Amino acid sequence: MATLRDYLDFIKIEHTLFALPFAYLGAILASGGKIPLEKFVLITTAFTGLRTAAMSFNRIIDREIDALNPRTRNRHIPAGIISVGEAYAIAAFALAAYFISAYFLNWLAFVLSPIPAIVAYIYPYLKRLSCISHYILGLNLSFAPMGGWIAVTGSFNIFGEAALPFLIGVAVMFWVAGFDIIYALQDLEFDRKYGLHSIPAHFGVKAAKIISTLNHVVFLLLLFVAFYKYFDFGIYVKLSLAAIAFLIAFQHLIIEIDESKLEISFFHANALISFFLLLFTIAEVLS
Repeated sequence: MATLRDYLDFIKIEHTLFALPFAYLGAILASGGKIPLEKFVLITTAFTGLRTAAMSFNRIIDREIDALNPRTRNRHIPAGIISVGEAYAIAAFALAAYFISAYFLNWLAFVLSPIPAIVAYIYPYLKRLSCISHYILGLNLSFAPMGGWIAVTGSFNIFGEAALPFLIGVAVMFWVAGFDIIYALQDLEFDRKYGLHSIPAHFGVKAAKIISTLNHVVFLLLLFVAFYKYFDFGIYVKLSLAAIAFLIAFQHLIIEIDESKLEISFFHANALISFFLLLFTIAEVLS
């Protein structure tokens, strides 16, 4: 019988914790650093619900592939720890929390709420069709800063005040695509054997590392433009960019030295990137 720890591991709650700061970032920019408590709680439940549903979709849709892959055959559904029915129940409960939270945030948040949910559902199928799936995964998280902004303001004009969270969202898409390409290195031979699409499977290890690096360069450039334009490049922005650039370089250095350390690159460094971006943005907004 599955334990609470099994359920938390199934939805990868730690990944929610490194992604959630981007939703708070959008809300902080919209509120001048002072998110109303009610909004903060609803943003948390909405984002956690959506992220949980997205992970559940991924595990359900990929269960047969996961059973074939030596790296993933011990995941909860293939291993029989959590049933498909339980996984669907988790997804349904999470979606309910997401849509209810969006409803109570404001009307625009509720009207737009199906879009991220649909993208999250489509993503697992795309790896069977195209290596653009790396960018669709990035698109999933890119909604977070934009969603945080909408949650507070109830409006979204990318040619007006919302240009900053929009630009950060686009940057996040390239950041996620970059580290997802690195993550896909683990399954290069499996993906080729079973006809799954990833940039490493299509173009090889060397090209994949170069493409990942280029994605992260774009991420840093977009952050630079966003912060320079809207914050006049203050001290906290400089510290943020320096810390993030160091962590990006650290990720790629780890992969060059020892690919077995990929999990450190994937989770620990990226968790710090989201934390530093949120921390220094708060400091800049309040300074």
